[in-house]
Amino acid sequence: MDNLENVFDIKSLTMSILMTPAVANFKGRVHGGDLLKLLDQVAYACASRYCGQYVVTLSVDSVNFKYPIEVGSLVTFLASVNYTGNSSLEVGIKVIAEDIHKRTVMHTNSAYFSMVCVDSNGKPAKVPPLELRTPADKRRFEEAKRRKEARLSLSKKKS
Repeated sequence: MDNLENVFDIKSLTMSILMTPAVANFKGRVHGGDLLKLLDQVAYACASRYCGQYVVTLSVDSVNFKYPIEVGSLVTFLASVNYTGNSSLEVGIKVIAEDIHKRTVMHTNSAYFSMVCVDSNGKPAKVPPLELRTPADKRRFEEAKRRKEARLSLSKKKS
């Protein structure tokens, strides 16, 4: 059997889901809370595959819903590990909604999740270092690093 690294780029993950009436609000659009739950699940899947261990969600940067997602849309989540620290990592997720009848796509929102890798005892565990191979990898890493510094600065001000 091949190693996962030989088959997939383990720092990224793509997941598509057809939005059904079970996630609809009263206007026939996807309820924001259901979308947030899916985003968290995608971030978890991406981060845990990258780490090879369980992870927990530490925080979510702001999620702006730029456009509503209609029931019946095929929604694709494009996730990537943007940054790794000692035991934490950032997963960025771009959400694309596809109207399968009109054959149109729309970037509806993006989100950034801070995750912490944990061992079998629930204690923080070492995250593998991130290989920055492309200019886009380097740009995402630097942007994620700035977001982390801003979060830390803000939390110090609140204390």
